[in-house]
This record gives sequence, structure tokens and C-alpha cells, in this order.
Amino acid sequence: MKLQRRALIRSLFTAAAVMAVPRWLLASRPDAAFDADNTASVVGDLFEGPITESDQVTLKVPDIAENGAVVPVTVSTALTDVESISVMVENNPTPLVAMFELSPQSVPEISVRIKMGESSKVQTVVKAGGKLYSASKEVKVTIGGCGG
Repeated sequence: MKLQRRALIRSLFTAAAVMAVPRWLLASRPDAAFDADNTASVVGDLFEGPITESDQVTLKVPDIAENGAVVPVTVSTALTDVESISVMVENNPTPLVAMFELSPQSVPEISVRIKMGESSKVQTVVKAGGKLYSASKEVKVTIGGCGG
């Protein structure tokens, strides 16, 4: 009898813990965007509306990446009410390399190391206040990353 009671109590605590998890922790992954094979498909899957090139979005990435397997990328912005930051590499087999959803309390700056298969344009899209802003830069890769 004690074993059944313990199992019931354990089940109740587990159920309560699962219900207490915030919904944003269980957010769904945009699989179609991560599986897309070109940037136009990624943009169509993730965003609605026009994307404006903006000097308020700063994309810091090297002009020449000595090793395409580890290319440092930093994106920051002076925009307020930032909802998400996405990073795409035009010539990668899967162009969407990173996507970050931010809370209103977050500092709108991300740093990540990405893989690049070949020289390409790196583009970031920042969604802020319901509008889309971008910055991009050509990066030359001397040693391949995700392509070899």
C-alpha cells in the first residue's frame, strides 16, 4: 500500500511541475525554416512584411574567415521592443543557422559561432516592434566548414 501511495504522490508532483513550466519554454521550433534550402524560403517561412536595411542593426563578422567551421558572429541593435534575431548564410545547404526569440527585458545582442561551407553573404534579420530590419556582409571563407 505504501508503494502505491508513493507512486501516486510522485505522479502528482510530476504533473504539477510540468504544468508550472512557462509556455515560452515549450515553444515550437520552426522546422520548415530550418529545413529550407534557400534564403527566400527562410524569409517566407519566418517573416511577414518587408525587410528594411537598417544602420541601427550591427552585424559584426570577419571579412575573411580563416576556418569556415567556426565563424564568430555578433548581432546587436539600438532598436527597442526586439522580438527576435535570426542569422542566415546565403550559400549554406541550410541557410538559417540561428534564431533567437527575446523577451522584452533582454538586451538585444547575441554572439554565436556558425559554420560556413563557402564564401557567402551573412544576413541578420531583427524583428522589433512588429517590423523587420536587417544588416548583411560578405564573408570570404578560406577553409571550408560545413561543406568540407
